[in-house]
Amino acid sequence: MSDTSKGKSVNIIVLTVSDTRTNENDKSGDTLAKRLKEAGHHLVEKRIVKDELSLLKDVLKEWINSSEVDVIIATGGTGVTGRDVTPEAFESLYEKPIPGFGELFRWLSYQNIKTSTIQSRATAGVANGTFLFALPGSTGACKDAWDMIIVHQLDSTHKPCNLVELMPRLMEK
Repeated sequence: MSDTSKGKSVNIIVLTVSDTRTNENDKSGDTLAKRLKEAGHHLVEKRIVKDELSLLKDVLKEWINSSEVDVIIATGGTGVTGRDVTPEAFESLYEKPIPGFGELFRWLSYQNIKTSTIQSRATAGVANGTFLFALPGSTGACKDAWDMIIVHQLDSTHKPCNLVELMPRLMEK
């Protein structure tokens, strides 16, 4: 985390969870990377990982244990099909879930896609002082989650409160 004219800049990983996406067609991951840079944050890494529970957990653990990573934002794998394992991977690593994120995301998503929002298992939590967000794989869902929730919570000047101001205290016992 460092200071910028827009407040504090945080170090963010963008993870696309997919068996089919490539660097050439990862529109959702690209959308998140572009938006976080425009907000003054630092993109540490952008990676695509297959929908494999053990592989996904290993990658997340690597980043969670890095002092260089403040936030991990994943796109994909949050649906209800057999290959969708992102929530299971994320939730198995949470020390503290942030249930309000998924609730708010689905409420906002309902404005655009109506009852189809029930198919999303978007989730967020904290692990080892790192914030984790798991978003659906659609570009629209990523735009909605970033533009209406995450950008504000990662803005250290957002009032009445934001997640950035909590970062120094996440490891308190």
